[in-house]
Amino acid sequence: MSERVSWDEYFMNIARVVATRATCDRKHVGAVLVRDKTILSTGYNGSIRGLPHCSEVGHMMEDGHCVATVHAEANAIIQAAKNGVAIDGATIYTTASPCWPCFKLVANSGCRRIVFGEFYRDGRIFEFAQKLGIELVELDVPARPDVQPTDTGAPHPLTAPRGG
Repeated sequence: MSERVSWDEYFMNIARVVATRATCDRKHVGAVLVRDKTILSTGYNGSIRGLPHCSEVGHMMEDGHCVATVHAEANAIIQAAKNGVAIDGATIYTTASPCWPCFKLVANSGCRRIVFGEFYRDGRIFEFAQKLGIELVELDVPARPDVQPTDTGAPHPLTAPRGG
C-alpha cells in the first residue's frame, strides 16, 4: 500500500491546481482556505471581475509588478466573504508566500496559519507573523515547467495613452 500525502501536501496540491486558472501570465498563484480539513474557499490571481485579463490585453506595470490583478489570497478571502463563509481560525494554503498587502489581509481575516510554496519577495511576513501568533509553514512545491512568466511589454488598455 502506498503512503498517503499529508493534509498539508493534499491542500497545497489543490492550491497548485487552482493556480492553473490564473490569468496573469507573469505569475500563476493559487490559494485555498481550509478549516477542519474542509475547503472553505479558493482563489487565484486574475483581473478585477468583468475586466479583461492580462493574458488577453497585457499587463498594467508599476515598479516591475503587474498591478492589474487581484492576488490569489485576496480573491480567496473575497470569495469566502461574498458567499458568507466565515474563515476565522482557518489555514490558507498558497503556492507563493503572501506579499505584504496580502499578508495584512490574511492576518486581519483571522487565519491562524499560512502554508506556502515558494518564497515571494517580502520578508516582513516572518517578523509580523511571529508577533501576531500566525504560524508560517514553508512547503516546497515543485515548480511547474509548463508555466513560465512572460511580459509582452504591451501596455495595459486601462493605462495606455488614448489618442485624441
